[in-house]
Order: sequence, then C-alpha cells, then structure tokens
Amino acid sequence: MRVHQLCILLAKDEPNVNLEVLRTAALLHDIGRVREDQDNSGNTDHASLSAEMAETILRSLGDSEELIIQVKHCILSHRFRSSVDPRTEDARILFDADKLDALGAVGIARCFMLAGEYGESMFSEQSLDDYIRQNLVDGKPDGRVKDITKHSPNLEFEIKLRHIPERLYTGKARNIANDRIRIMDEFFTRLRDEIAGDMAL
Repeated sequence: MRVHQLCILLAKDEPNVNLEVLRTAALLHDIGRVREDQDNSGNTDHASLSAEMAETILRSLGDSEELIIQVKHCILSHRFRSSVDPRTEDARILFDADKLDALGAVGIARCFMLAGEYGESMFSEQSLDDYIRQNLVDGKPDGRVKDITKHSPNLEFEIKLRHIPERLYTGKARNIANDRIRIMDEFFTRLRDEIAGDMAL
C-alpha cells in the first residue's frame, strides 16, 4: 500500500497516466517476492513470477487483454535489477514509487526487518568487491542476491539503495529520493561508528 500511495502521489498532475493500470500493477507487483527470497540460487526473478501470477488473476476476473498487457509490463520492468526498461509512463511511475519505498526512514526499517526475517547480520565489514563477486549473480553489482543470509542492511545501502536517485525517471521522485538518501547515509555512518566504538560526543 505504501508503493500504491507513492504511485498516486507521483501520478498527480501527470496527463498520460492510466490510473487503472498503475493502481493494479502497484497492488500486484511483488506477489512473487517470497519465492525469490526463498531461492538461494538467485534464479527466481520475482518480477517475472509476479507478472505471470498477475496475468492469471486478471484473466480470472475477466479484465481486458490490453489491461493485462500493460499491467504485466509495469510489473516486469519495476525492479532495480532488471533487463526490462519501463516504456510507459505508468511503468516509470511504478518503478520510481517502488524504489522510493526502499529509501528513507521506511527504507531503514525495511532493511532491518528483512535482515531479522532472513537471518542477516546487522552490519557487515566485508568489502563490497568481495561481496559482489561472491554473492551477487554473475558477480555484478546489479545481479540478484544469491544467498540472502549473507546480505546485510549496510551492504544493501551501498550496493543498491545509494544509487537509486540516478536511476529514477521522474523529477518529483528524484527530489524525494535525494532527501531520503541523506537520512540513510547519516544513519549508516552513525551505525558504523557506534559499532566501532568511535563516537565523539
């Protein structure tokens, strides 16, 4: 629902948005996420899986072929680590809203909620280069995480979240993202210092 609300915010005053497509895609974009997170091989893509599941749901409801095609495109192109670029305004807004939801105070809370759920460390001192080579598909910064238990909130911030503003499509989303990144950067710097016992009063 947070992503849905961000979609509505970003779509406001945008003339070429189909709200039915956007709202439907926002509500269904992550329905395959659990299966991806449970696959330590990194071979499950929740965007592809969610698009397939959404198609099944929408067909069972009797939605039009055009709506199904547009919703599927939004879902297929919403993820950060994807080879499918969002081609429509609806898809670009969903992409931006989904990324914004991973930033700021909510983003920090999500990082640690997921870290607890999947047995991640609170903080990792592992070098980014080593981590990328060992635990991201194809050893690339934009590769999917293979083993979520080897991940950590600060690695997620450095590898993915810090780079979100440069990938966003709408000016409104970039402005929100830059403010949220500042909050996260301050938090993870402080966390590192506190863990190291290096806190000047």
